[in-house]
Amino acid sequence: MTGEGIGFGKAILFNEHFVVYGVPAIVSAIGKYTVAKVTQFEGSEFKFEDNRGATPSYKKDKLDQQKDSFDRIFKKMGLDDSKNGIKIELGGNLYVASGIGASAASCVAVARALSEHFNLNLSDDELNDIAYEGEKGYHGTPSGIDNTASTFGGLIWFEKGEPNIMEKISLPTPVRIVMGNTGKVADTTAAVAGVRERKEKDPEKYKKIFNRAENIAYLAKRALQEENYKEVGKLMNENHKLLQQIGVSSRELDFLVSIAREQGALGAKLTGGGLGGNMFALTPGKDLQENVANAIEKEGFQVLKTTIGVARESVE
Repeated sequence: MTGEGIGFGKAILFNEHFVVYGVPAIVSAIGKYTVAKVTQFEGSEFKFEDNRGATPSYKKDKLDQQKDSFDRIFKKMGLDDSKNGIKIELGGNLYVASGIGASAASCVAVARALSEHFNLNLSDDELNDIAYEGEKGYHGTPSGIDNTASTFGGLIWFEKGEPNIMEKISLPTPVRIVMGNTGKVADTTAAVAGVRERKEKDPEKYKKIFNRAENIAYLAKRALQEENYKEVGKLMNENHKLLQQIGVSSRELDFLVSIAREQGALGAKLTGGGLGGNMFALTPGKDLQENVANAIEKEGFQVLKTTIGVARESVE
């Protein structure tokens, strides 16, 4: 008996970090995903095999967090006693790095695979809750935005709260983007803690920045619905500036953002926890996507050419 499941990677289009404080954010699944496979074997231990392509040192740096995450997933699913004699393998076409939703993709994929293996028939909402619990192993207090995109796919308006507000934004066709990987493995927990500390020290400055971030989310939502990608790009650029102001960008991220803009990307910004990891550029059209990707690669950085607005049904 085996079980298999997928979880999408993601790009946060607007308001990573701000989302932790209830500011609306927009996130999209990307066209790359992690696959988890669960198999049973004779024995009294738990086995794990990670076959995902990854940024050097990513898997080693995240190993303890990953073990914690697995423990949380098994516990949340009531499978503590069933862990021994189980092997989990991770694969898929999502190259794992910081800022691309790699941890959420693995949590969702593992939850789906376990649900199938044990015939639990869990709904997407239930799987999303389990993946959120798994994300705590990596991020301490995750916003829930990554696992939501990874579970449901598509483009999502997200507000953290009790309960979280989640609304699909429909794009008639997926849009091409380029993601540039700084090669630095980032610690999201440390990045979130740093923002909190600086926010408490200078509440007035941060209040203005957070208010503008909220405004940007509403403007971006309308621009996306109207397929006004020039406006989306302008708002992305401004959002990156706000993320710089709260101290979560880095020299490498700013460098990649400037290359993408010089090559004609409609907008470019960091995506995810920041301080390393990935940035993304809005590049509707194959030629534009190629030009931006080539320019980033020429500088020695790894790129991912993919799309946003990808529905789950399109890969199943």
